[in-house]
Amino acid sequence: MTEQQIYEVLEKFPDFEVRHYPDHVVAETEVGGPFEMAGNRAFPRLARFIGGHNRASRKVAMTAPVLQEEPEGGRYVVGFVMPAQMGVEDLPDPSDPTVHTRVVPAHTAAALGFSGRWSRRSFEKRSAELLAVVAEAGLEATGTVRYARFDPPWTPWFLRRNEVVVTVQR
Repeated sequence: MTEQQIYEVLEKFPDFEVRHYPDHVVAETEVGGPFEMAGNRAFPRLARFIGGHNRASRKVAMTAPVLQEEPEGGRYVVGFVMPAQMGVEDLPDPSDPTVHTRVVPAHTAAALGFSGRWSRRSFEKRSAELLAVVAEAGLEATGTVRYARFDPPWTPWFLRRNEVVVTVQR
């Protein structure tokens, strides 16, 4: 079973959860192109890193979810969450200069889960839903909405676990 990112559910609403995410480490890369292709373009770089193509030739376990966000139009940051027991000092240095590791500080976020295909249309629809219910609950969304994908691409679309996640202030 693939390790999943750790979080604590602080509050459940009918359409979403508010969670506390502790400090965690991600390996990320930036890619261009269409939304639907960002994960496909980034995945080989990140998979090589965790597969041992790094300065220590050491493997790192795969975890879920794979995260994707669009900080600037047309460019996407795709990241693998590293195993919970690994700090940034425990990770090998990437050999690929387009792969970077960093610590994501602890934060509170709202998450809305759904199944289905990985498409811009689905992401935009679910993001709008999340931002609307977050505002209705009296929370303030900060930052960009992230797409979290938990399943491999061969998982049938109707069984896929996906989430849209946004940092919030209470």
